[in-house]
Amino acid sequence: MRAFVMLLGLGLLLLTGAIMALAARPHADFYVAPNGNDSWSGRLAAPNSHRNDGPFLTLERAQMAVRTFRSQHPNLHRPIVVLIRGGFYPLKQPMVFTPEDSGTAESPTVFEAYPGEKPIISGGQVLNNWQAVAPDRWTTTLPDVKNGLWNFCQLWVNGERRYRPRLPINGYYTITQEGTSSPAAQGKGFDQFGYAPGSFNPHWPDLKDVEVIVFHTWAAGRYHVASLDTSRSIVTLVGHTPGTEWWTSFPKGNRYLIENVKEALSQPGQWYLDRSTGVLTYLPKAQERLQNAQIVAPRLDQLLLLQGNPNADVPVSYLVFRGLTFAYSNWNLPPEGHDAPQAEVDLPAAIEATMAHNCLFDRCHIMHTGAWAISLGEGCQNNHIENCAFTDLGAGGIKLGETIIREQPQLIASNNTVQNCLIADGGRLHPAATGIWIGQSPYNRLINNTIGNLYYTGISVGWTWGYGKSLAHDNIIMNNRIENIGQGLLSDMGGIYLLGISPGTVLEHNLLRHIRSLTYGGWGIYFDEGTSDVLAEDNIVYDTKSGGLHQHYGANNRVINNIFALNLEAQLVRTRAEDHLSFTLEHNIVYYRQGTLLGSNWSGNNYHLDYNLYWNAAGQPVTFDGMSFSQWQQKGQDLHSLIADPEFLDPEKGDFRLKSNSPAFRIGFKPISLTGFGCNLDPREVEAALHTPPAFPLPQIDVGQRP
Repeated sequence: MRAFVMLLGLGLLLLTGAIMALAARPHADFYVAPNGNDSWSGRLAAPNSHRNDGPFLTLERAQMAVRTFRSQHPNLHRPIVVLIRGGFYPLKQPMVFTPEDSGTAESPTVFEAYPGEKPIISGGQVLNNWQAVAPDRWTTTLPDVKNGLWNFCQLWVNGERRYRPRLPINGYYTITQEGTSSPAAQGKGFDQFGYAPGSFNPHWPDLKDVEVIVFHTWAAGRYHVASLDTSRSIVTLVGHTPGTEWWTSFPKGNRYLIENVKEALSQPGQWYLDRSTGVLTYLPKAQERLQNAQIVAPRLDQLLLLQGNPNADVPVSYLVFRGLTFAYSNWNLPPEGHDAPQAEVDLPAAIEATMAHNCLFDRCHIMHTGAWAISLGEGCQNNHIENCAFTDLGAGGIKLGETIIREQPQLIASNNTVQNCLIADGGRLHPAATGIWIGQSPYNRLINNTIGNLYYTGISVGWTWGYGKSLAHDNIIMNNRIENIGQGLLSDMGGIYLLGISPGTVLEHNLLRHIRSLTYGGWGIYFDEGTSDVLAEDNIVYDTKSGGLHQHYGANNRVINNIFALNLEAQLVRTRAEDHLSFTLEHNIVYYRQGTLLGSNWSGNNYHLDYNLYWNAAGQPVTFDGMSFSQWQQKGQDLHSLIADPEFLDPEKGDFRLKSNSPAFRIGFKPISLTGFGCNLDPREVEAALHTPPAFPLPQIDVGQRP
């Protein structure tokens, strides 16, 4: 009897354990796994013991199953869930979701990572059959490349981006003769410039595959070589710049690089793809071993497409992608070259949406891209991108909207949210891309994002130069941390950059720091051409090269209760005098120890400054465009402002808390919280993405040295 009771107790214990295990097992309608089979039901999380049923193998099969299930249950009041097991899911073509895949508010369709596992949806191919032809040289042959079916300019080894050989090995070449236009490019753009003898070699056997990266002021172009005139040291490029304006030209002294030169393959970590033979050569780094190296090359330009029907006003809606990693998208230089006027907005994205409504990307990681990560274009409304990381980006992170103005409300991208995201380590191929770009798109919310380690602007809003019609209004940009921008590579940028008439747009409680341009234009908040009716309040902007605030020209902007500190060349910058009120600056603290207080053009009097606190921490007099404080006040400016030490706790270390006796309280300044900036993702991953090795040669400057 005692033995029976013991056995019964053991049985109950095992049964209880089994019940608990079943209860703990996540439930889904369908499962996908690398060891699955598309002929199975997809109803099991793992293959059964007989291996005649289990999860699906591919996401496409799960997508078809959801369509069928939804057609059989049209009035469902719960989510339809697909759980995806950890592993590598190489796509043969982009996944495409159409209105047929839509869920509803009560029954969204959810594609989610299995708890605790990491599925990687990949546009790349793992490369095998490597041979060590020498201790420092590995090769493999790719038949599709040899047959002209595949080409790529990116490679990753154990998850780290590797680069093609580049000349010069250190630094840059510079243009020796100002660029001109060949007869074919006359009136269209520039396609020629002079080079120092020895920079180009007409005997390179791979000259047709060589790429030239030419840096403009705030952009960079990539081109193939059409011909070399060695007698005059002139290179002619295939294609031309996007116009004949000064900012598209090739002036003497501008920098350029020559990339993908087989003869320059010499540094560990470099690789070269010989398209004529299909042979890929890689020079491994010291710690890399052939037996455990995973080497991936991209095949697909795009991984996921959400395609509603704008013409019929039928969206794709209520889709959720949660916990998924999208990685390895391709990009190849077009035959005519690539040279965008600004922000690389014409490049594609790994994930692109058209007419998507109420879709959600949550806890996803988009990485290893050839161009942009995500684009929400025509008609995309009320979508959310939350808790996501965007790293190792060929171009930028997120595009919201378009460059064109849509007249029909249903076709305007609007009301989209980006919240608690990391966008960093961008511009790896296309340095002029931004972290987040908003085009002709209103009512968006960018909240609590960390953006950095970029070579151009952090957040760019608007696409109308001047006072013409603009749809970039009522955008809220709040609680973002933007840092390590520019890094001395390009010029004319901002931590937050705005264009055009923007009523209702608010920049509130953002931290902008460590912004460095090559020459002019390393600004914190940048009101460019026509920026109007914007409120900038409770922001902290410090350690920029050119100025904490710059208004090129605009109207009726309000800059209230901000801290502008320790900027290098100027603190507040104004470029164009106009007949209307340009801006109002009140209740701000401006603290500096080098450069000037007011930079550029402060002629006229169509601006209003008052109730501000100014202090030159170097002990020098505070002057206002060459005027003393009393002379400045005689113009009617800063009548209630003070010149006094604000008594920050430790400004050199980024601690802008005020001591209790601060005179800032006398001008109505309200303390700004030093917490709540940026995302709350894993701090180690955030810091790692903000400080990856550079993709281009950078000057030795003190970017990021201050906290």
